[in-house]
Amino acid sequence: MEKNKKYIYPAIAVVAVAVAFGAGFISGSIEKLPHPVQGIINKEFGKPQSLDFGLFWQAWSDLHEKFVDRDKLDDGKLLYGAISGMVSGAGDPYTVYFPPAESKSFKQDVGGSFGGIGAEIGKRNDFLVIIAPLEDTPAKRAGLLAGDKILKINGEPTDGISVDEAVNKIRGEVGTKVVLNILRGDNASKTKDISIERAVIKIPITKVESLKDNKIAHLSFYSFTSTAPFEFQQAAAKILATGSYKGIILDLRDNPGGYLDVAVDVAGWFLDSGNLVAIEDFGKNDGNKRTEYRASGLGALKNYPIVVLVNQGTASAAEILSGALRDDRGVKLVGEKTFGKGSVQELVDLDNSSLKVTIAKWLTPKGYSISESGLDPDYKVAMTENDINANKDPQLDKAVEILEQMIAAKQ
Repeated sequence: MEKNKKYIYPAIAVVAVAVAFGAGFISGSIEKLPHPVQGIINKEFGKPQSLDFGLFWQAWSDLHEKFVDRDKLDDGKLLYGAISGMVSGAGDPYTVYFPPAESKSFKQDVGGSFGGIGAEIGKRNDFLVIIAPLEDTPAKRAGLLAGDKILKINGEPTDGISVDEAVNKIRGEVGTKVVLNILRGDNASKTKDISIERAVIKIPITKVESLKDNKIAHLSFYSFTSTAPFEFQQAAAKILATGSYKGIILDLRDNPGGYLDVAVDVAGWFLDSGNLVAIEDFGKNDGNKRTEYRASGLGALKNYPIVVLVNQGTASAAEILSGALRDDRGVKLVGEKTFGKGSVQELVDLDNSSLKVTIAKWLTPKGYSISESGLDPDYKVAMTENDINANKDPQLDKAVEILEQMIAAKQ
């Protein structure tokens, strides 16, 4: 694992204990507390000059003095919980502290070795939600949809739990089942339990289908993994070799994103070399520093008329690519508002634990911030549960309609 590595995954999470302590501090001496702190080192390292941590140490002392099972207190766990609480006070769901065991699990996840149900999970308006059920996974086959709210996990309410805790509860041994109580839409009376069998998750990357007598290539792109550039190259070669395609529908629905450099690489197939793909904005506290990421490559698909399909499960790198194609080429987005994961995290190693901290936000080439707001489609088309059950795809139908008009105008 490379130290201080950047990630833009939306919600690869592990459990974190959320124990908050306030921002108002009072004076106090550690040595004068009823239960003096023993065996603590580096008490002053990194301490802000303007703050006194007397309140923290007072709480520590009172807990050790008054807690009913004082002999069961684990000072290491208390320290990890305190750090987790401090980090959660930043108010950013993607800035997370990982104690040692969770830190190891997170690093395994981003390395690709993980099991579960195959769904990216995040938070929206204090609800735990499905960002995207990944293609050909238990979550997708069980009928989970982007935007579904998870109210209970195995009968336990999700009120107030973090994304990390939820993912930890959902995961389990391959072959075992987890039951999610789901709210779809805003009708609180229409909840339902969905039982899903856990499995090893293997994510497909691309699929090319021919539409309208081989005139339109429907290119589904499922994830920006480390192997995606090679697999996208194969899909692009298939489109170029067919010879009959007049336009491309790039389907980024339920694509939860992945690596930034993969988004830049894929953009190079559709844009001129040197076109701006994304801007990394570090904010005013870092001197308004910005880093620009530009396309490279031959732009082999740049002359094809293109329409992009998006929905609530389009996140992270998928939003970066969508925004770049719209800003640079005027490509139309069809479907539903994207998720809004427009930030970059850096993983900082802290001894055996680690801190995943948001260090910047992503802007489209024209300076629009993806974070939280997401991208609004140019043509808003909903996909209902009835459509899915009837095997209908009004979003794809609209994309075909628009693309056929573009092809006719070009001829």
